[in-house]
Amino acid sequence: MNGENPKGEESMDDLDPARRAAFAQDLLHVLAAHCPGSRAELKGSLARGTADAYSDIDIAWTVPDDRFEVCVAGARGVLEAVRPLDSLRTDPELRNSRKRRLLFAAFQGLPLFWRVDLEIRASSVAHLADHDQDDPAASGDDWSRPASALANAVAATKAVLRGQPQAAQRLLERGFRRIDAPDGVTGQWLADIGHLAHTAADREPGLRPLADRVVRLAENHLAGTDEEEPRRRDGRRRRTRPGR
Repeated sequence: MNGENPKGEESMDDLDPARRAAFAQDLLHVLAAHCPGSRAELKGSLARGTADAYSDIDIAWTVPDDRFEVCVAGARGVLEAVRPLDSLRTDPELRNSRKRRLLFAAFQGLPLFWRVDLEIRASSVAHLADHDQDDPAASGDDWSRPASALANAVAATKAVLRGQPQAAQRLLERGFRRIDAPDGVTGQWLADIGHLAHTAADREPGLRPLADRVVRLAENHLAGTDEEEPRRRDGRRRRTRPGR
């Protein structure tokens, strides 16, 4: 991970869909070229044409069965051939799968909103639904819970910008649970996101540069969105703010 923050990196001006589309196409080209007989295609909102400025990049990379492990092992190098990585995580639910993996990649110099969710799947299971029907022992537990909490903080920022305060609250609460921290969600979004990011970095100091990027992201995009008073939760402090 890298703590650099190039000027304007997290500014609204950088959330240009054309820039994201060009980057996604570069990824698709490099993935397909890396493994003969494979195909790489967009999934999710970009594929459906329903993406907004905050949407991430979902990619399915279907590879020959006998090349699956090689492609998984080489994924970091393939991604970094397009742009240096800030972080790369594996979905723990598929960590031990023999035919499917899901990688979460954040890239230097790109908005954290534009995380790449790369599904690598063997051709023989490409037709299956998005759960690992062929491998009930796929789940693993050697994953970074603080890194997952930071991903929740980014997703919560995105939810606030989309006018989805209840989703933002759930994401933050889930993030605090990930790291066994007291749930301090108040509805003061900048404070809540900063608290989660800094707590995650306290749990895993190597994540401090990424946590600082998360805080800057929230500061640059959410200035002026907080309520004057905290929401009331669980019958004690609940008050739903209007969406923006």
